[in-house]
Amino acid sequence: MYSLYISKPLSSWSLRPWILLKELAIPFEEIQVNFLEDRQKQRQTFVKFSPTAKIPVLHANNQIIWDSLAIVEYIAEDYPQVWAADKTARAWSRSACAEMHSGFMKLRQVCGFNPLVTSPLTEVSEDVVADLKRIDQLWQEGLTQFKGPYLAGKTFTAVDAFFLPVASRIATYGLENYLSEISRCYQQRLLNLPSFQAWLK
Repeated sequence: MYSLYISKPLSSWSLRPWILLKELAIPFEEIQVNFLEDRQKQRQTFVKFSPTAKIPVLHANNQIIWDSLAIVEYIAEDYPQVWAADKTARAWSRSACAEMHSGFMKLRQVCGFNPLVTSPLTEVSEDVVADLKRIDQLWQEGLTQFKGPYLAGKTFTAVDAFFLPVASRIATYGLENYLSEISRCYQQRLLNLPSFQAWLK
């Protein structure tokens, strides 16, 4: 069985593989670890189970897999439904996940991940707006091309897991007006998932 080390509810990186496993009903052991104010002590603690002293990290079959994208790809080798069955949708999904994994830095910097609060921004910079426009473009593209209700088609897959923290950030900071109607509906669909509600609790 997989053992997934995470920190709920404030680690967006942990949320991605966790909610994917939950939504696909893939069995795993959840191991909750807590961030510490003393970063040196945290590193000494985390390095015992994570080579980078970061989370999430997956233990499986005497292997350690770190980084959310690598974890998702590892799980996909056992559970192909992690990605869309259609080759075109699968390629698009991997591209979108990679962009999410390494991009949208201004949105991340300004809008820290805290799904437990609502804190609308009074001013939204051009850089944040640019990130939101690109996210909206991606969401519209996936939902339209692959016929929804999820980004790669009819079922929840890895690409939805990667964008769920973004959907939460948009809600936290009151940025829904920067999304098209189709994207707002998708955002609410993600936020209303019972698994995400369980994460918040």
